[in-house]
Amino acid sequence: MGYRFRWVLVARRKGGLLEAIAQRREVALHVRVGCAFEYEFERATPAVFLVRPEDGGGHHVIREQWATLPDAIYHDYTDLFGNACRRLTLPEGSVSVHYDATVQTSSQLDAVDWNAEQHLVQDLPDDVLVYTLPSRYCLSDVLGDHAMRLFGSAPRGRGCVQAICDWVHAHVSFIAGTSTPLTTAVDVFESGRGVCRDYAHLAITFCRAMSIPARYVCGYLPDIDVSPPYPPMDFCAWFEAYLGGMWWTFDPRNNEQRKGRIRIALGRDALDVATVTTYGASQFKAMSVWADEVSDGGTSAR
Repeated sequence: MGYRFRWVLVARRKGGLLEAIAQRREVALHVRVGCAFEYEFERATPAVFLVRPEDGGGHHVIREQWATLPDAIYHDYTDLFGNACRRLTLPEGSVSVHYDATVQTSSQLDAVDWNAEQHLVQDLPDDVLVYTLPSRYCLSDVLGDHAMRLFGSAPRGRGCVQAICDWVHAHVSFIAGTSTPLTTAVDVFESGRGVCRDYAHLAITFCRAMSIPARYVCGYLPDIDVSPPYPPMDFCAWFEAYLGGMWWTFDPRNNEQRKGRIRIALGRDALDVATVTTYGASQFKAMSVWADEVSDGGTSAR
């Protein structure tokens, strides 16, 4: 692994002469992301889709395409957390929704600062306080005593959050299909198993119990500079902790820096960032997700 750079020759004048110097310029990654869903509806059904990558904060959506068959009435809006949502009324019968985009993002690994300090609660910004509180899946009040027992002696700041990620990574087994929409961080703590959202929920819960603001993130995570075999592609979940006046990325499921990570949405926990929300009876039939590095010409770089 490593950073990807391009050396560029630049001419400059020195003492009346032009000389060529080499400058190092970072080359951005281009990642193709998207998803497709198939449903069966008994009647026209309202729905909200949250699958569009964040456009900003280091990401730039170069192109995107939505396709709904049959056509559906829709409009876009931004939710309370700043996430880009699409609201549709899906028709009766078989319906497919397809989203595809190319996103430009940094080629660097997730940023790390071991000196990032933990804030005193009284010094936190007002809009950050909500991420110190218990939420639907992150019951920090229930696991508070366990968090203090496990991490009370850990160094404050980055060291404490990393200790939490190390513990969650080591004590939770990734087993597909072991959690449900009702599974909380307490359930994961007691069972020791789950999927990426469960890893994130448990780590967030411990962080909040230690008075470290933490928020849930869902997105696309390509397998760039990762050795095969590759797991089946799906939406991915991680979290961000507020340290040293900034939000920092942590991934207790993989517990390593990755590149090409593209955020879709953030919130208190998975309840705030459901990929699809339907308001009525529906039969889910199929889903596919993709996230791959592409060359400048738009072809897969793998």
